[in-house]
Amino acid sequence: MQKDKKDTISLHDGSKIGVIGGGPAGSFFSFFAYNLAKKMGFKIEIDIYEIKDFTKTGPAGCNHCGGIVSESLIQMLTNEGIVLPQQIIRRGIESYTLHLEIGTTVINTISGEHSIASIFRGSGPLGSTGTSIQSFDGYLLALCEEKGAKIFREKVTDIEREPDGISLITGNTRRKYDLIVGAVGLNPKTLKLFQNVIPDFKPPVTTKTYISEYYLGSETVTRHFGNSMHVFLLNLPGIKFGALIPKGVYITLVLLGTEINKEIIDSFLSSEPVIACFPEGTELKNMTPCQCFPSINITNGKHPYADRVVLIGDSSSSKLFKNGIGAAYLTGKAAANSVFSDGIGKSNFRKSFQPILTSLNVDNAIGKLIFRISTIIQKSLFLKGVLFKMVVREQAKERGKREMSSLLWDTFTGSAPYKNIFIRTLNPILVATLSWKIFTGFVKSIFVRIKGNKPTIH
Repeated sequence: MQKDKKDTISLHDGSKIGVIGGGPAGSFFSFFAYNLAKKMGFKIEIDIYEIKDFTKTGPAGCNHCGGIVSESLIQMLTNEGIVLPQQIIRRGIESYTLHLEIGTTVINTISGEHSIASIFRGSGPLGSTGTSIQSFDGYLLALCEEKGAKIFREKVTDIEREPDGISLITGNTRRKYDLIVGAVGLNPKTLKLFQNVIPDFKPPVTTKTYISEYYLGSETVTRHFGNSMHVFLLNLPGIKFGALIPKGVYITLVLLGTEINKEIIDSFLSSEPVIACFPEGTELKNMTPCQCFPSINITNGKHPYADRVVLIGDSSSSKLFKNGIGAAYLTGKAAANSVFSDGIGKSNFRKSFQPILTSLNVDNAIGKLIFRISTIIQKSLFLKGVLFKMVVREQAKERGKREMSSLLWDTFTGSAPYKNIFIRTLNPILVATLSWKIFTGFVKSIFVRIKGNKPTIH
């Protein structure tokens, strides 16, 4: 039951906020919360609980992410006053190289309008020494510290609701807050704690993916990969998407699919298109990379808020398979706006925070349809041949629109909403061209079969 306006729970001068998780979602919320509080003329205190040290290499400082940010997100952050230092950008991605069983083609961005950048979430892979790598997550968290946030390197072991607030328990310490913000990713133990204070909350459904970092050296990475992200649309069991992303002296391998395991990884690494990307004689299966099997959302959480508590980022809604950092920005900023424009009650979040989650959820539903279509193409050499020829012809043009190339770029990189991608696939000219190519290709294949089966006359 919605509260009357006079009974709305609101923040006030001196309010205390506890943020669990110092990754992008938690940092974005804190950054915008401080800006909004200043604009409204009162002070707030924010405590951020984050046990990872983003200055460290390997798992101790990494939030397990492929590390891709779009140019549009970088521009939005710049407009918000978050200017990423050059040390964070490992390499600007100016093209992607599409690998199919039938061939390879390079797809360039149109005038650089959809370019992306590769980053490290921590300070580099396990074993990194003497590098100039700066952590993306660490940079955002430092911005919050500059605004006044206190960082607690403590693990939250319990969350308890009280009549006038919510308490966080860490070891023998208990601290009470007016508002709790959960930015804990997909950590099942911590999400379970939130179910104590959000009875209606249902965590996201997840699946396992795979990320690894291979050290190859700057010269090898530049010579063999350049500023191109290599994308693989191969008919391999369990894999929806595979990519090799250049990052300075490293190559990041990302595999998305359903419950990725060692056998699936080995089948990918053993495929000819992947082997051909590396220097001759490279034995990837014998290398020991920095690797992880992080979980990703395949459905988003339900009812991720209650009085005085809200979940953001992957804990609530993310983008299917892509651009989790962008979703962290959207949900973090939306939660901060909701808190300061409407209040911190359940009805307030339902009114002004839920629409953002609904928008992401609807977009993900469209994304599932797109990936179903992608899977059909992935399993068909004929359809991949049609797609390949269309892209090659588009890239050969000096002028004119490159509809199919642009669609593939945005699908593989997550640079555009799935709704936008789907609407563009309905372009009459693109549909007509694709239909004609499929029809003529099908007719030719039948003709070749008939000709091949025609008896020889002696």
